[in-house]
Amino acid sequence: TLRYLGSWEGDAVVRPVRVVGLGGSLRAASTSLTALKAALDGAAGAGADVQLIWVRDLGLPLYTAEHATPAGAHEFADAVYRSDAMIWSSPTYHGSVSGAFKNALDWLILLAERDPPYLANKPIGLVSTAGGVQGLQAVNSMDFIARALRGWSVPLVLPVPQAWRSFDPDGHLADDAIARQ
Repeated sequence: TLRYLGSWEGDAVVRPVRVVGLGGSLRAASTSLTALKAALDGAAGAGADVQLIWVRDLGLPLYTAEHATPAGAHEFADAVYRSDAMIWSSPTYHGSVSGAFKNALDWLILLAERDPPYLANKPIGLVSTAGGVQGLQAVNSMDFIARALRGWSVPLVLPVPQAWRSFDPDGHLADDAIARQ
Protein backbone atom coordinates (compact mmCIF):
# COMPACT_ATOMS: atom_id res chain seq x y z
CA THR A 1 0.00 0.00 0.00
CA LEU A 2 1.31 3.43 -0.92
CA ARG A 3 1.59 5.55 2.21
CA TYR A 4 3.08 8.94 2.97
CA LEU A 5 5.12 9.02 6.15
CA GLY A 6 6.18 12.51 7.09
CA SER A 7 5.60 15.24 9.56
CA TRP A 8 3.28 18.16 9.74
CA GLU A 9 4.31 20.83 12.23
CA GLY A 10 6.14 18.23 14.33
CA ASP A 11 3.38 15.61 14.36
CA ALA A 12 3.93 12.31 12.54
CA VAL A 13 1.55 11.86 9.62
CA VAL A 14 0.69 8.59 7.92
CA ARG A 15 -1.81 8.85 5.08
CA PRO A 16 -2.30 7.51 1.57
CA VAL A 17 -0.10 9.03 -1.12
CA ARG A 18 -1.99 11.66 -3.14
CA VAL A 19 -1.55 11.24 -6.89
CA VAL A 20 -2.93 13.78 -9.36
CA GLY A 21 -3.26 12.73 -12.98
CA LEU A 22 -3.24 15.40 -15.68
CA GLY A 23 -4.88 14.41 -18.96
CA GLY A 24 -3.69 16.56 -21.84
CA SER A 25 -6.14 15.97 -24.66
CA LEU A 26 -9.26 17.89 -25.59
CA ARG A 27 -10.66 14.96 -27.61
CA ALA A 28 -13.76 13.26 -26.15
CA ALA A 29 -12.55 9.74 -27.05
CA SER A 30 -8.99 10.46 -25.96
CA THR A 31 -6.60 7.51 -25.89
CA SER A 32 -4.19 9.46 -23.69
CA LEU A 33 -7.00 10.03 -21.16
CA THR A 34 -7.86 6.32 -21.23
CA ALA A 35 -4.20 5.44 -20.64
CA LEU A 36 -4.08 7.93 -17.76
CA LYS A 37 -7.19 6.40 -16.19
CA ALA A 38 -5.54 2.96 -16.35
CA ALA A 39 -2.42 4.34 -14.63
CA LEU A 40 -4.51 6.04 -11.94
CA ASP A 41 -6.47 2.82 -11.42
CA GLY A 42 -3.14 1.09 -10.78
CA ALA A 43 -2.13 3.76 -8.26
CA ALA A 44 -5.52 3.52 -6.53
CA GLY A 45 -5.18 -0.27 -6.45
CA ALA A 46 -1.88 0.19 -4.60
CA GLY A 47 -3.61 2.35 -1.99
CA ALA A 48 -3.10 5.89 -3.31
CA ASP A 49 -5.74 8.61 -3.24
CA VAL A 50 -6.07 9.67 -6.88
CA GLN A 51 -7.54 12.68 -8.63
CA LEU A 52 -8.02 13.01 -12.37
CA ILE A 53 -7.74 16.47 -13.88
CA TRP A 54 -8.61 16.70 -17.58
CA VAL A 55 -7.51 19.85 -19.42
CA ARG A 56 -10.82 19.80 -21.28
CA ASP A 57 -12.63 20.41 -17.97
CA LEU A 58 -10.32 23.21 -16.81
CA GLY A 59 -11.40 25.68 -19.49
CA LEU A 60 -8.20 27.68 -19.13
CA PRO A 61 -7.46 30.60 -21.46
CA LEU A 62 -4.04 30.66 -23.07
CA TYR A 63 -1.59 31.63 -20.38
CA THR A 64 -0.29 35.16 -20.25
CA ALA A 65 0.61 37.24 -17.22
CA GLU A 66 -1.82 39.85 -18.55
CA HIS A 67 -4.87 37.64 -17.84
CA ALA A 68 -6.78 37.79 -14.61
CA THR A 69 -6.23 34.35 -13.10
CA PRO A 70 -9.33 32.19 -13.61
CA ALA A 71 -10.73 30.15 -10.73
CA GLY A 72 -9.95 26.92 -12.61
CA ALA A 73 -6.26 27.81 -12.64
CA HIS A 74 -6.27 28.34 -8.88
CA GLU A 75 -8.10 25.04 -8.28
CA PHE A 76 -5.68 23.20 -10.56
CA ALA A 77 -2.61 24.73 -8.90
CA ASP A 78 -3.96 23.95 -5.43
CA ALA A 79 -4.64 20.30 -6.32
CA VAL A 80 -1.15 19.95 -7.78
CA TYR A 81 0.44 21.59 -4.74
CA ARG A 82 -1.37 19.22 -2.35
CA SER A 83 -0.30 16.15 -4.33
CA ASP A 84 2.63 13.91 -3.44
CA ALA A 85 3.10 12.70 -7.02
CA MET A 86 1.64 13.20 -10.49
CA ILE A 87 1.02 11.23 -13.66
CA TRP A 88 1.00 13.24 -16.86
CA SER A 89 -0.53 11.92 -20.07
CA SER A 90 -0.57 13.72 -23.40
CA PRO A 91 -1.18 12.76 -26.98
CA THR A 92 1.76 13.29 -29.27
CA TYR A 93 1.13 16.30 -31.50
CA HIS A 94 3.82 17.05 -34.08
CA GLY A 95 6.57 15.53 -31.95
CA SER A 96 5.59 17.11 -28.65
CA VAL A 97 2.74 17.48 -26.14
CA SER A 98 -0.63 19.00 -26.95
CA GLY A 99 -0.98 22.75 -26.72
CA ALA A 100 -3.76 22.39 -24.13
CA PHE A 101 -1.49 20.26 -21.93
CA LYS A 102 1.39 22.73 -22.14
CA ASN A 103 -0.98 25.61 -21.46
CA ALA A 104 -2.26 23.96 -18.26
CA LEU A 105 1.32 23.48 -17.08
CA ASP A 106 2.08 27.14 -17.88
CA TRP A 107 -0.62 28.10 -15.35
CA LEU A 108 1.48 26.40 -12.65
CA ILE A 109 3.34 29.71 -12.46
CA LEU A 110 0.85 30.15 -9.60
CA LEU A 111 3.08 27.80 -7.58
CA ALA A 112 6.21 29.94 -8.00
CA GLU A 113 5.91 31.68 -4.64
CA ARG A 114 4.76 28.65 -2.66
CA ASP A 115 7.03 26.80 -0.25
CA PRO A 116 8.31 24.63 -1.79
CA PRO A 117 7.87 26.22 -5.21
CA TYR A 118 6.44 24.60 -8.33
CA LEU A 119 6.65 20.79 -8.27
CA ALA A 120 9.71 20.64 -6.02
CA ASN A 121 10.76 17.01 -5.60
CA LYS A 122 7.44 15.49 -6.75
CA PRO A 123 7.81 12.29 -8.77
CA ILE A 124 6.00 12.48 -12.10
CA GLY A 125 5.01 9.49 -14.21
CA LEU A 126 4.91 10.15 -17.96
CA VAL A 127 2.52 8.59 -20.47
CA SER A 128 1.93 9.47 -24.10
CA THR A 129 -0.09 8.06 -26.94
CA ALA A 130 0.64 8.48 -30.62
CA GLY A 131 -1.00 7.57 -33.88
CA GLY A 132 2.38 6.57 -35.28
CA VAL A 133 5.60 5.42 -33.68
CA GLN A 134 6.79 8.74 -32.21
CA GLY A 135 5.24 8.59 -28.71
CA LEU A 136 8.61 8.94 -27.02
CA GLN A 137 8.99 12.49 -28.37
CA ALA A 138 6.09 13.71 -26.20
CA VAL A 139 7.58 11.86 -23.21
CA ASN A 140 10.88 13.64 -23.81
CA SER A 141 9.07 17.00 -23.91
CA MET A 142 7.27 16.18 -20.66
CA ASP A 143 10.59 15.18 -19.06
CA PHE A 144 12.09 18.58 -19.89
CA ILE A 145 9.01 20.38 -18.54
CA ALA A 146 9.00 18.30 -15.32
CA ARG A 147 12.63 19.21 -14.65
CA ALA A 148 11.99 22.89 -15.41
CA LEU A 149 9.21 22.82 -12.80
CA ARG A 150 11.61 21.13 -10.31
CA GLY A 151 9.85 17.76 -10.43
CA TRP A 152 11.40 14.33 -11.00
CA SER A 153 10.19 12.28 -13.92
CA VAL A 154 10.22 8.61 -13.02
CA PRO A 155 12.59 6.40 -15.03
CA LEU A 156 9.93 4.02 -16.40
CA VAL A 157 7.75 5.87 -18.90
CA LEU A 158 4.97 4.60 -21.14
CA PRO A 159 4.86 5.82 -24.74
CA VAL A 160 2.03 4.03 -26.55
CA PRO A 161 2.83 4.06 -30.28
CA GLN A 162 0.13 3.32 -32.83
CA ALA A 163 -2.55 3.94 -30.25
CA TRP A 164 -5.20 2.95 -32.78
CA ARG A 165 -4.09 -0.66 -32.14
CA SER A 166 -4.20 -0.40 -28.33
CA PHE A 167 -7.58 1.32 -27.96
CA ASP A 168 -10.99 0.52 -29.45
CA PRO A 169 -12.85 3.10 -31.58
CA ASP A 170 -14.52 4.53 -28.44
CA GLY A 171 -11.12 5.18 -26.84
CA HIS A 172 -11.24 2.27 -24.36
CA LEU A 173 -8.04 0.36 -23.63
CA ALA A 174 -8.10 -2.92 -25.56
CA ASP A 175 -4.47 -4.07 -25.29
CA ASP A 176 -3.81 -6.15 -22.15
CA ALA A 177 -0.02 -5.71 -22.42
CA ILE A 178 -0.38 -1.92 -22.35
CA ALA A 179 -2.88 -2.18 -19.48
CA ARG A 180 -0.40 -4.20 -17.41
CA GLN A 181 2.35 -1.65 -18.00
